[in-house]
Amino acid sequence: MEQVDFIVVGAGIAGMSAAARLAGHGSVVVCEMEDAPGVHSSGRSAAFAHFDMDAPVVRALTAASMPFFEEPAAHIHPALFIALEGQEAALDRVEANYREWSATVERLSVAEARTLVPVLREGEGGIIGAVLDRAGRKLDAHAMLEGHRKSLSAAGGKLATGAAVTSLRREGGRWLVETAKGAWSARVVINAAGAWVDEVATMAGVTPIGISPLRRTVITFDAPEGLDVSAWPFTKTVGPGFYIEPEGRGRLLACPMDENPTEPCDAQPEEEDIALAAWRVEEATTLQIRRLASKWAGLRSFVPDRRPVAGFHPDAPGFFWLAGQGGFGLQTSPAMALAVEAVATGSEWPEELRAVGVDEAALSPERFASSM
Repeated sequence: MEQVDFIVVGAGIAGMSAAARLAGHGSVVVCEMEDAPGVHSSGRSAAFAHFDMDAPVVRALTAASMPFFEEPAAHIHPALFIALEGQEAALDRVEANYREWSATVERLSVAEARTLVPVLREGEGGIIGAVLDRAGRKLDAHAMLEGHRKSLSAAGGKLATGAAVTSLRREGGRWLVETAKGAWSARVVINAAGAWVDEVATMAGVTPIGISPLRRTVITFDAPEGLDVSAWPFTKTVGPGFYIEPEGRGRLLACPMDENPTEPCDAQPEEEDIALAAWRVEEATTLQIRRLASKWAGLRSFVPDRRPVAGFHPDAPGFFWLAGQGGFGLQTSPAMALAVEAVATGSEWPEELRAVGVDEAALSPERFASSM
């Protein structure tokens, strides 16, 4: 059995970004049950970085991550947040949240918003106002994952795919990890298994953290013939509704922002949610969705307080939680990887996180100690 310093369970963006950082401190192996990294949540994300998140710590982690987003993993693309009737207060909240972290936010009238997305409806059922961030970031999940894979490999780390963990136990002060592709002994296990983190914990005899996988649906469809939508902003309602964003010159992606509880699984779209996506878009725009180009679903996993978790389990030495990144895993991954690096190696807390007011306690699983 090969001895290493760190075993990372899960090769989504959380696990891969952390592994790339940890590889500078010791030997690292990433165990992934699928045949490639990022098959589930990371690879199915709409992948847009923005500040329309309720938790202040998530917005702060996003701000700390923004300087790390460079080509080809990200490019500048505007983000438009629209308010439907009854969402005035939510629009004010989004503007305030943005102004805390961005100097590029603007409040727009309905007419100004429609110059950017001309299919938005006015009047009954339409928009009543908007907020624009001209410096939004469109992320490329594949490029981000590949960048971390290359960094991991260059530092001597290993990615084992098709390597679902079949046994995980503590023995002799180390964690013994068995998979179909090999077995390892590690000082530290990083549990970054996404929707499966509680299953991994149970296998290890560790109290679960209370993860809740929620299914979310995405559809794509062709824009009206002859209409170039490539310059349209990522457009999202500030409350219940939908978001749309361009997928090239003549295609749009849409999501009804659904959250349907499910078991950890290879999520598939359900007809009711597909219909909801189309209906919400058609209600607030002049678009008519006659035929879908594609459809898929992914899992967004949250802990009870819907804040991310990074830290050692209080009663299981060497067992490290990296979980609960929900729908913001890509946009916070650089900052979260810095946190993992600091805590897992006993290094100094990073200045990038200190500067945005995030401390170790904000991410620690010890906030769930009473339920563990």
